[in-house]
Amino acid sequence: AAVADSGVPVFAWKGESEEEFWWCIEQTITGPSDWTPNMLLDDGGDLTKLMHEKHSALLGEVRGVSEETTTGVHRLYEMEQEGSLKIPAFNVNDSVTKSKFDNLYGCRESLVDGIRRATDVMLSGKVAVVCGYGGVGKGSAESLRSAGARVLVTEVDPICALQAAMEGYEVIDMDSAASQGDIFVTATGNVDVITLDHMRKMKDLAIVCNIGHFDSEIQIDSLANLEWT
Repeated sequence: AAVADSGVPVFAWKGESEEEFWWCIEQTITGPSDWTPNMLLDDGGDLTKLMHEKHSALLGEVRGVSEETTTGVHRLYEMEQEGSLKIPAFNVNDSVTKSKFDNLYGCRESLVDGIRRATDVMLSGKVAVVCGYGGVGKGSAESLRSAGARVLVTEVDPICALQAAMEGYEVIDMDSAASQGDIFVTATGNVDVITLDHMRKMKDLAIVCNIGHFDSEIQIDSLANLEWT
């Protein structure tokens, strides 16, 4: 609101549909009065993707893109390997002051706050499953434990899994965790971490949420045609 009041165009609002989400990103490219960007500050790679796919003619004026998320950096590396990345890219996410601070401490502050605001549920005594134990997963697990939840961790990387065990968390696979958890948080940056089969095993009224950039960590689309009983 303060930015908008200062006269800077802001294209965002709470509760955007996916169509509105992409429309808002489009406005940051075309801008008012034929304005076009010469630098991209991206979060998740969506702006970079749209620029390359629909506005590649403007890339000649763009000096580079800075990307602040793990997911977005993964997408940039994929584009680089494919040879489709046409501008210099700055990996902000992997800088020490981002990955070791924002990912860890930022998520530690925001996760429980977000769950409480969205659900108004009491976390103390609940079983919480954190999928992934990277920087974001570490902050998420600590956030839930500090709220009184018993935390289980799923992790495919043996070093990260060992770190979770050394912190006192029970390390478990998702198939086993599905029936135990009251709250599930995905923090992997991967896809199909929680599948429809996992959700079928969950308790009634289980809370499933994602603290990564994309909702593809959870098979949301698989619920569209599900016959509820």
